[in-house]
Amino acid sequence: MAANGIRLNKYLADCGVCSRREADRLIDEGRVTVNGVTAKAGTRLLGKEAVAVNGKVLNSPNEKKVLAYYKQTGVTCTEKDKHAEKMITDVIKYPVRVTYAGRLDKDSEGLMILTNDGNLIDKIMRSVNRHEKEYVVKVNKEITEEFIQNMEKGVWLKELDTKTRPCQVKKEGKYTFHIILTQGLNRQIRRMCHALGYEVKILKRIRIMNIELKGLKPGEYREVVGEELHRLYQESGMET
Repeated sequence: MAANGIRLNKYLADCGVCSRREADRLIDEGRVTVNGVTAKAGTRLLGKEAVAVNGKVLNSPNEKKVLAYYKQTGVTCTEKDKHAEKMITDVIKYPVRVTYAGRLDKDSEGLMILTNDGNLIDKIMRSVNRHEKEYVVKVNKEITEEFIQNMEKGVWLKELDTKTRPCQVKKEGKYTFHIILTQGLNRQIRRMCHALGYEVKILKRIRIMNIELKGLKPGEYREVVGEELHRLYQESGMET
């Protein structure tokens, strides 16, 4: 640890609690303590402090771990929600604490990246980095060429007061298409389809950057290692 210490938000990210931005929010909400005292923004650590989030003392930053996880429908991307029937923490049993780099809504399934590397989470979640995420989507009625073209060029989402970025869309069947996004607006694909008069029936994410879902069954996860891990860090703009 540096002579002048490390910022608390970076420490939380390094421990895999969350991203730095989310760490700042936790600190502002008074959910982080240092040696039993509620922490303040800008707090620096020297390395021997007892840091706790929501009353749970953290272990020191671990070796960086990255998992590819197949989230099932019905699982909520949250770690603390009394209203959620099934949370990520209920289904992932891994010896090192990991959290998610980007969400999937409860009704969607497919690939998620879980890690204890807060800096990697930051890089993956920043929309400005334009990392690719690929999905297979089934809708409620026959897909037209006009629908494909409108999806590709971007859709105005009135409720978010924004137009989606141009993206890659390919029809795969009468009711099914592939789509590659480089942004992550809330429930983006569902909103785009709804704006064009379609409703999503099945939504599955099959790729995030170079990490693919294939080989995993619903509820399963695998460690990302070797060349695949190295490439993930390269594409995110980091070094392993």
